[in-house]
Amino acid sequence: MKKSIFWLLVAACVGVAGYALYAYFVVEPGSTVHPVMRRTFEAHRFAILTHVFASVVALLVGPWQFLPAARRHPLVHRRLGYAYFSAVFVGGGSGLYMATIAYGGFVARLGFGLLAVTWLLTAAMALGAVKRKDYAAHERWAIRCFGLTFAAVTLRIYLGTFFAAGMNFDDFYPAVAWLCWVPNVLFVEWFILRRPVGAAQPPENLVGV
Repeated sequence: MKKSIFWLLVAACVGVAGYALYAYFVVEPGSTVHPVMRRTFEAHRFAILTHVFASVVALLVGPWQFLPAARRHPLVHRRLGYAYFSAVFVGGGSGLYMATIAYGGFVARLGFGLLAVTWLLTAAMALGAVKRKDYAAHERWAIRCFGLTFAAVTLRIYLGTFFAAGMNFDDFYPAVAWLCWVPNVLFVEWFILRRPVGAAQPPENLVGV
């Protein structure tokens, strides 16, 4: 990964995390939620805020796991990994609950539900691989997991794009429940497959920073 792309990734994660902290923890909670979702927010405030906070932690910590400077120090890498995967499990668990109450009917609920399950599964696979000392598999599953974490960013991109295009919220939101993560999965698989077959890249080559 090129240096410019890495820092663009970091900027996107920090930007969305900062917005989420402001929108849910600085201004009046619920005031920035779309009007059709405010009743649901008030009824499930704790679960939603738990999901938002855990996702923010995952967004802020995740990118640095791929930075060679951090990966060359095992203790730093392990502590960042502990924070990241803890956030994923909390965010994924609360996200799975939120999927059952998601706006947009069955299509949206299924999309967000599969996102939560896949997020949890990739995290579990990454941790299982590192326990087996299969570091190549751990790296691949960690990349997949972060691709799903990045759904928080792509979700906001699609929302902004569709709103700017003047589309009706009810018409596009069920599609966003899938668009925010399925293309990410496809891109990550392409990224993994284009790397040398049968050999993991050294940590220093993951991102050229």
